[in-house]
Amino acid sequence: MKKWADKPAIWFLDSWVTYGQLKDLVDRFATALANIGLKKGDVLAMILPNCIQYVVAYYAATSIGVIPSGINPTYKPLEVLHQIRTINAQYLLTLDSLYVELFEPIEQQWPMKKVIYTNIVDLANGLSPIKKVLGKLLKKIPSGKVNHPNKIPFKYMLKTVPNPPKVGIDPENDTATYIMSGGTTGVPKAVILTHQNVVSNAMQVATFLLGQKPEGATTNLGPQTGNIGVIPFFHSFAHTLVMLATIAVGGYMVLFPKPPPAEELLKEIERLPDYNGFIYCGAEILFQRIAMLPDEVLARHNISGKIKLCVSSAGPLHDYVRDPFEKKTGAKLTEVYGLTEASPGLGANNFYGERETGYLGVPIPGVDWAIFPADDAEFSKGPIKGFGEEFTGEICATGPNIMKGYLNRETEELKESGGKTWLLTGDIGYMEQNGRIAMRDRKKQLIKMAGHSIFPREVEELLGNHPAIQEVAVAGIPDEKLGEAVKAWVALKPDAVGKVTPAEILKWGQDNITGFKVPKYIDIVADIPKNAIGKVMRRTLQEADPLWQKAQAAKKK
Repeated sequence: MKKWADKPAIWFLDSWVTYGQLKDLVDRFATALANIGLKKGDVLAMILPNCIQYVVAYYAATSIGVIPSGINPTYKPLEVLHQIRTINAQYLLTLDSLYVELFEPIEQQWPMKKVIYTNIVDLANGLSPIKKVLGKLLKKIPSGKVNHPNKIPFKYMLKTVPNPPKVGIDPENDTATYIMSGGTTGVPKAVILTHQNVVSNAMQVATFLLGQKPEGATTNLGPQTGNIGVIPFFHSFAHTLVMLATIAVGGYMVLFPKPPPAEELLKEIERLPDYNGFIYCGAEILFQRIAMLPDEVLARHNISGKIKLCVSSAGPLHDYVRDPFEKKTGAKLTEVYGLTEASPGLGANNFYGERETGYLGVPIPGVDWAIFPADDAEFSKGPIKGFGEEFTGEICATGPNIMKGYLNRETEELKESGGKTWLLTGDIGYMEQNGRIAMRDRKKQLIKMAGHSIFPREVEELLGNHPAIQEVAVAGIPDEKLGEAVKAWVALKPDAVGKVTPAEILKWGQDNITGFKVPKYIDIVADIPKNAIGKVMRRTLQEADPLWQKAQAAKKK
């Protein structure tokens, strides 16, 4: 951090933190954590949105061997309790407002040794004191009263004279953080990521992000490049690609406590100084919102040339989103593939040149991947020796970024082969001779219909070409005759609402899609449900379907 001491590290709520200031805050908080009793191996749960405090606490904790674990601020209290129990957290850092909403209802079920509380504007030095006071009075800035008997103000801890203890860290074996993941089963588990895992992946994705530029370009992204942090830090995507990779290259984070409306985001980008361009990481829906803005709205904001590279993850990136986004912004948008269990980056498509839909690209530096038999019992036979669609199987990967395992759970997703530990991703695909992988779909979401194997992702891509469809999700529904039937849930573009019917979409599908892939059922819905980072929740739609519920009830009888 000495190299860039006077350079910006974080922008948040019109406030700037330099690398020198960040180092001082980290050392003060690390010293204070040790002073109140935290030691190597203890867990600090953090119920925070993206903010300066999150970054300070994460780096302070990991510097002294304490294990930070971010908790989704949109959780309900019982979900918070599940994560806290899973990771056995004895210390909590939380927004005061979120303490009242999320922890106070469960505090009798899980007593904390200490509760550190903060307000969202505590470190927002860009806001004047009067704005902060008025904001709280007018309820524009959320706040709450923390009544825990062992409470400590975050700001008070930052008054500590910086003198953090020297703690020995074994990068390969010591845990850096716990991040929750549904894995291949959908049951929330705590992924153990070591210091080697997270540092390796930060450098791997940084090399990928900054190692590409168009022919003849002279600009080198890296130091002082802004990385727009809209997706939440408790998720591995933002944890690594925004929080860790930015620091690794000397860039600065542009943080928002929650995703702003598309036009508001453009306003902020227009206002921010363009030191060395911007990178924007997010789920596809965030890029779609910008792509759908009318031309006259985009024309009001001078962002041309500011955003250089954009990365989509947490689900497939479709041409009908990428193409208009790139045309309207001038930025390059590509897809990164990964899992929390891989810290999370595994592979990526290129930013420039040919980029075909449905491909994951090639592995990022330091990662090896291969296609193993989809039947777990066949894994011991080794990777499938062949290229092309006829050699489809489970995508597996190995590298320094692969997790240590799940906390207090068996880890069937890690297996040994050829002297290496492989992560079974649960994703199905095949490899081409150049090492590029085409992904078909999730192993457990494959639809088996009358002898046909149907990939929901492919049907979604095909239906997405309908001129009236804005978003679509596809899943299998139990069917007595077929085994499973294909069902599609469709959200229409605003100008098509009330004008297009399921029957019309079905007829279009019959005219444009191979017969057995055409959905038997089509529901038009207002919105496609997504999780906190914008990933489509097929399982939520599937389990809410009356035919699904009827079949599950019959199984229980």
